[in-house]
Amino acid sequence: MSATSRRVFISQAAALVPLSRTVLAKEPLRSSNLGVQLYTVRNVITKDPAATLQAIQDIGYTEIEATYANLDQIWPALQQTKLKPVSVHVDLAIFKEGGSRFESTLAELKQRNFEYVVVPYIPQDQRGGMDVFKSLAEMLNKSGERAKANGLTLCYHNHAFEFKSLEGTYGLAVLMRETQKNLVSLEMDIFWVSVAGHDPVELLKKYTGRVALLHLKDKARGLAPQYNESVPPETFKEVGNGSIDIAAVLTEANRAGVRQYFVEQDQTPGDPIASLRESYKYLSSLFKS
Repeated sequence: MSATSRRVFISQAAALVPLSRTVLAKEPLRSSNLGVQLYTVRNVITKDPAATLQAIQDIGYTEIEATYANLDQIWPALQQTKLKPVSVHVDLAIFKEGGSRFESTLAELKQRNFEYVVVPYIPQDQRGGMDVFKSLAEMLNKSGERAKANGLTLCYHNHAFEFKSLEGTYGLAVLMRETQKNLVSLEMDIFWVSVAGHDPVELLKKYTGRVALLHLKDKARGLAPQYNESVPPETFKEVGNGSIDIAAVLTEANRAGVRQYFVEQDQTPGDPIASLRESYKYLSSLFKS
């Protein structure tokens, strides 16, 4: 999320990390600087932006990652809170169109004090093989250059399809290899990494210095690896209620230079605010206040 001051590291995790790794830490996550990806509350925020954003703030979150499609609708209410707009997901079509529309979008986001602009999702009908990923990487490099010129950092957000076997490698590896690290960063979604059968900790190690943003999510046990988004709704769990070793992920994220953290839960069993509260409670138990 935003370039924010992060609280000192998880006390219990710090004891497990060798000094040499701790010294490399750049932005340890602080419980007072946890943010929310607003997709979690998509079904309620457009009905009552003010109440939804205030509820998020009341839990203790201080930052948000928005969706550009409804940014104008929630912006007045957001300005009435202390929540900091740090990152925003922008539809792929705007990146692909480029030109004046893309430039005006970047300028608008900078004017609104966002720091990160994210390619959130590749529609299924636009996915493909090696040539598609190489073409996507080329677009990301060009978009990243324009984002940087506007004072923003471009990130790519993963799902599970990028881990499907592809000519001896997989799509995300192609993207990371073909993009310039000074222009394109990764927003790692640890849920989808796990859905694809990969370990988020190992991936953070592999891409140290390339992961700027982290989606903190949890996953139910027992799901066989798959490479699409068609998972049962109950697969999404509050952070700390699933199968992902969150403390280990955060320890490695700290070492690897992750700068911003957002809690997200695509599907909740009931009130999404209640789920966000439960995730915050768990994370607060790990970190110093």
